[in-house]
This record gives sequence, C-alpha cells and structure tokens, in this order.
Amino acid sequence: MRIALYQPDIPQNTGTILRMAACMDVGVDIIEPCGFVLDDKRLRRSGMDYLDQVDLTRHLSWTHFHKNCTDAGDRLILLTTSGDLPYCDFTFQPNDRLLLGRESAGAPPEVHEAAQARLCILMANGTRSLNIAMATSMVLGEALRQTNQFATGNTE
Repeated sequence: MRIALYQPDIPQNTGTILRMAACMDVGVDIIEPCGFVLDDKRLRRSGMDYLDQVDLTRHLSWTHFHKNCTDAGDRLILLTTSGDLPYCDFTFQPNDRLLLGRESAGAPPEVHEAAQARLCILMANGTRSLNIAMATSMVLGEALRQTNQFATGNTE
C-alpha cells in the first residue's frame, strides 16, 4: 500500500500526510512538479521529525509515475470528489496506490482515465470536500484494515 500525491500544492498538507505515512509505515510517491520546494519550512513544521522516516519516492512526471505503477503491477485508486464509488464499498488490495490530486485543482482527465477505481467519501449535503490529509487518513485506515497491513509496534 502506498499513497501518491499528484502535484501537491500545499506544503502543510503534504507534511501532515508524510508524517502519517511514517507512523503507518506506508510509502509515499510525490508526482512532480510540486507547488512548493520539498524542503519548505512549512512542510517540515507539519511533518516534524518524521520526514526522515518516510519511504518517499519522487517522480519527475505523471508519465514516469504511471509507468512505475504499471511495471510494478500496482492498482491506481483515485480519491476524488467526483468518484463513483464510496470508499467503504470498495475492496482494497495490498498493492494499491491511493492517489490524490492537487488541492487546488484535483486530478486532470488523464489521471482519472488511468485509475482502476475512482472513490469518494460520502459527506453531508451542502459540503464540497474534506482537507486532503484528513481524506487520505480516512481512506488509508480502511485500506489498511481490509488488507491487514497496519503497522505493528507503538500504540497511542
């Protein structure tokens, strides 16, 4: 299981996701270009001292990332407000990459087309979206539960 961030543009959200990934022992793919420099102090503030513990792979482009996934045989699972299936109704597999679009613009059509599934989080009427780090946390928790891939060790 991995998290993939498509051209993230808010360093605090990326830092929070990287911190969570370190704590859950889940790798992260960052698909460039980012809307910030990866050593941004805001990213470091939200990621704290966990950033050095993340299995982080940077991809120079969508094409490079997509080829990497295809070669590895991994499924791309896109989390999107325009998803056609609630994440709780989806069956996750250990080789899934949970893909999230840009906070400001989502994912472009070619990313939607490449995804094997497009999942949504059901929300109250009149609301648009959750913070990307919160949405990642919710879906990752369910995916890890289903695939029995929770990290072992310390508990809070």
